Amino acid sequence: MNDRDNHRRWRADQTGVYEVWYTTWNHPATDQGFWLRFITEVPKPGSGGSPPYGEAPRGELWFARFDPKRPDKTFGIHKRFRSELVTSSDDPFSMMISGCHLGHDHSFGELSGGGHDVRWDLRWVPAAQPLRFLPDVMYARGGLGETTVLSPNPRVPLTGTLLVDGEELAFDRTIAGQTHVWGRKHAYSWTWGRCAEFAGAPDALLEILGVRLQRRGITLPPMTLVSLDLDGEQHRLNQFRHVTVNRGSWGTGRATFSAWSPRIKIEGELTCSPDQMVNAPYVDPDGTELYCANTMIGDARVTVWKRDGARWREHRRLEGKRRAQFEIGSRARDALVTRPHVLVA
Repeated sequence: MNDRDNHRRWRADQTGVYEVWYTTWNHPATDQGFWLRFITEVPKPGSGGSPPYGEAPRGELWFARFDPKRPDKTFGIHKRFRSELVTSSDDPFSMMISGCHLGHDHSFGELSGGGHDVRWDLRWVPAAQPLRFLPDVMYARGGLGETTVLSPNPRVPLTGTLLVDGEELAFDRTIAGQTHVWGRKHAYSWTWGRCAEFAGAPDALLEILGVRLQRRGITLPPMTLVSLDLDGEQHRLNQFRHVTVNRGSWGTGRATFSAWSPRIKIEGELTCSPDQMVNAPYVDPDGTELYCANTMIGDARVTVWKRDGARWREHRRLEGKRRAQFEIGSRARDALVTRPHVLVA
């Protein structure tokens, strides 16, 4: 088992940095979706930090449930912990926050507050290889950009139990994804999305990433990166040569994308209604406040063309209902997404 891609990238005493490990999955029988995050953050000196620990290092645990049939059951909670309650190791990889544990092939723990109680005991079969979202050069020297992201476990079978507010859910080789993010600052605006359960395409996996950066007060055009595994082939339209021709846009409950190479063209959209999202407040290490509207129960529609001589021929249409997992991040709170991800004591 090679767990190197999950290893902690920042030293525990390094300032102005954050690091995230998140896992996402759905419950096949109820279509509910789940989002679990382990976070470490050390604010930049002079940033002011955020309650309750100011500029002190901290760990965070986040959990969200999304229910397509009972929107009133959709919620998100997160809690912050002093750094004394955060421990980690690399041999094997282990992240522990207040007794909750994340390994390369498992996670267990509990989180309560805000009228909710969550307990999980999950394990999965590690992936044979990671998925890199960004151009290969961006992973040199541990990551060249303000934020670096990859999935050590992009599409894996998950087994175990989850107890949410008294409702126990069992999982038996359910499709899940586990991703690792580290950086100093989020993009000015972004979208991330995935779908790993398309009807009639049992091994397909879509991952998209769109970012807009701001430099010297100027907001740059969006950059869109797309990866698709389909029918035993891996299509990585996420290098700098692709960014110039890829297109993407995002807004409330919707992300669209198109990507192109000389032999394949991929277009699609991820959609949901605002009441299927939670609005999560983020704080960068420099004190910048951001918002992330997130769902695990959207719909994915993708069309794939392949080159046939001088023409494009439609190859496949893919649909993943209630299996699109995506988010929209920005510096302004989306007023249409009214359900907050709540910080609990």
